[in-house]
Amino acid sequence: MNKKTLSLTISAMGIGLNIVLAVLAKTFAIPFLFFDTIGTILAGALLGPFFGGVTGLITNVITSVVNNPVELPYAIVNMVIGIFVGLVAKKFAFDVKTALITGLILSVLAPLIGTPITVYLFGGLAGGTLDIFVGWLAKSGQKIFTAAFIPRGLSNVIEKRVSWFIVALIIQKLPQNIKRELKGNE
Repeated sequence: MNKKTLSLTISAMGIGLNIVLAVLAKTFAIPFLFFDTIGTILAGALLGPFFGGVTGLITNVITSVVNNPVELPYAIVNMVIGIFVGLVAKKFAFDVKTALITGLILSVLAPLIGTPITVYLFGGLAGGTLDIFVGWLAKSGQKIFTAAFIPRGLSNVIEKRVSWFIVALIIQKLPQNIKRELKGNE
């Protein structure tokens, strides 16, 4: 299989993973886990920043059309995650240690980008379970940005690290011929 076909296939699978796992997490009301970026992280880790970013962007475009238009402005967050992961994966070995550290960095980076979107477009509330905490913090005297950022940051500490860990396990289990193909055509 040539590199272009493999890259497009992995990117499409990443988009599918993002959508399906996000629906499952929401359906089963898994607290603090969204799983809407696992495919983006996988594409970025395997294919680099370009395909990681494109995977994140296309995911949110599709979900905003078929699920909820509110998800479109957050495409920038998913895109940045893919680009960042792609850059990290090019520079460091993709292992559990890198996964956990990068997940921690993403747990700050993602809400730093997403919180201003939430505050500016939606007054700090995005229609999810985290809004309970946002309302509580706002009522306790926190400024709206702080009230919107803290719950997102805390949930991302859990979610991004779990997502990275899952991707690390997926990559470990990939067949050797796929790994060689991806490495051989860089």
